[in-house]
Amino acid sequence: MITRREVALRLDIPLEMAARHGIPSRLSEGQLAKLEAEPPVWLVQSRANRTGKKPVWVQLTCSICGYTEAVRPKKWWPTFTYITCSNHGFDELPEPATGMGRTECDGIGSQFIGITDEALSPREFN
Repeated sequence: MITRREVALRLDIPLEMAARHGIPSRLSEGQLAKLEAEPPVWLVQSRANRTGKKPVWVQLTCSICGYTEAVRPKKWWPTFTYITCSNHGFDELPEPATGMGRTECDGIGSQFIGITDEALSPREFN
């Protein structure tokens, strides 16, 4: 048996959509295979409406230990240089390159911190 969340991941749809369209909390592999082979109208329409600009799911991987988690991306996320589990320290990452500043963004997925290295303005660099 697989969970509704796993079904949503495999179908590449939001979890909310899976629940809204009556996908039960647990499905067998056979039920999922049938759903993929004979998609309902709402799933066909959802796939046809995709622009490809924003992924439905992204795979976050810790840059230090390799732990992964599939999550729905948020519009406000910048492009991260590193993603780490919240239990890792700053000192476990490589130092930012010369002229680069580093910012942290908590609350990425269930336990990640997004790290962004950006060029400092000339005033900040001196």
